Amino acid sequence: MSGMNETIRIIKSRRSVRRFKPGQIPDSMLQEILECAISAPNAKNQQKWHFTVVQNKDIIDKMESIMKENLKRSGIDFLMKRASDPEFSVFGNAPTVVVITADEQAFSNFVQIDCAAAAENMMIAAESLGLGSHIMTSTEFLFKLERGEALMRELGIPEGYGHVCTIALGYKDEVPATKPRRKDVINYVR
Repeated sequence: MSGMNETIRIIKSRRSVRRFKPGQIPDSMLQEILECAISAPNAKNQQKWHFTVVQNKDIIDKMESIMKENLKRSGIDFLMKRASDPEFSVFGNAPTVVVITADEQAFSNFVQIDCAAAAENMMIAAESLGLGSHIMTSTEFLFKLERGEALMRELGIPEGYGHVCTIALGYKDEVPATKPRRKDVINYVR
């Protein structure tokens, strides 16, 4: 499409990547992505979000195992089936996992929208740097059942903050095809 600016091109080319190469992303890229996260709009500029960056492979593996165990015990058919598939990987071998949490005292639709805006900024920034990303909300299961609170403490998530979503980041090990987008979801009142 001629005349499309770079930002629009990046937004339209971003895909959810579920398989990553093992190499860690450079710290300079990570810092840019996090700066973009905290540059997102947020209600009354309260910044009631928190970003826990996990790059320790042992901890990511532990998170993967807790998540699978909790999904198997979720009582939700499609999640139990997914977690039982030996091919299923929660984070797709991502070397960096960012858990986005929010202050539960501010836990309204506003703070969830704030965190979603920050997450989208992160994914667009990652795409612009040639990295892949994947947003997950099912990672709320990381913090369910008895191991959840202990994991929150181990990850250094602030007291009184609750899970909103998780972003996996890394170099792409797949190029997902474009999925069709519905055009009948827009109406105009002119």
